[in-house]
Amino acid sequence: MSIRRPGPARNTDAIARMIRIDHAGEYGAVHIYRGQRAVFGRIPSKTRIARQLAHMEADEQAHLDAFDGYIAERGVRPTLLSPVWRMAGFGLGVATALMGEKAAHACTEAVESVIEGHYGEQVKELEAMGETELAADFARYQEEETAHKNLAVDEGAHDAPGYPLLSALIKAGCRAAIKVTERV
Repeated sequence: MSIRRPGPARNTDAIARMIRIDHAGEYGAVHIYRGQRAVFGRIPSKTRIARQLAHMEADEQAHLDAFDGYIAERGVRPTLLSPVWRMAGFGLGVATALMGEKAAHACTEAVESVIEGHYGEQVKELEAMGETELAADFARYQEEETAHKNLAVDEGAHDAPGYPLLSALIKAGCRAAIKVTERV
C-alpha cells in the first residue's frame, strides 16, 4: 500500500510540455541574438551592443544546453517546429537590429517580459508538484531572463520607434509560439 502525499500529484505530461516549450523558447532566443549580432557584429561602431548581445546569447545557450539535458533525461519529445523557431528567431533578430539599437533592445524587453511571467507560472506549478530541483533551475533561468529585460530597458528599449506596437507584436508572437509548441 502506498501513501499518497498531500498536494497535486506529479504530472509528467505537464512537465514534458514545460520542457518542450522552454527548450523551443531558448532555441528561438539563441537565434534572435544571433540575428542581431549578424547585423551589429559587422559595424565597428556597434561593438558595445554586439558584446551585450553575445553575453545574453551565451546565457540563452546555457539554458538551451540545460533543456537538451532535460529532454534526454526525461525522454521528452522536442517540438517539431524547431526549424520554424530558428528562422523566425533569426529573422526577428535581424529585423529589429536593422531598425536600430533601441528596437533590438525593445525586442529583448518584449520577449523577456513574456518569458519572465511564463517561468514564474511554471515555478509555482513545479513547486506544487514537488519538483523542487526543477523549480529551482527554472527560477534561476527566470532571474537571468529578468536581468536581460532590465538591461534592455536601461538601454532605451521604451524609446524605440513605434515601441508600443513593436512590443505588442513581439509579445503576441511569443505567446502564440508558446501555445503552438505545447502540442507540436
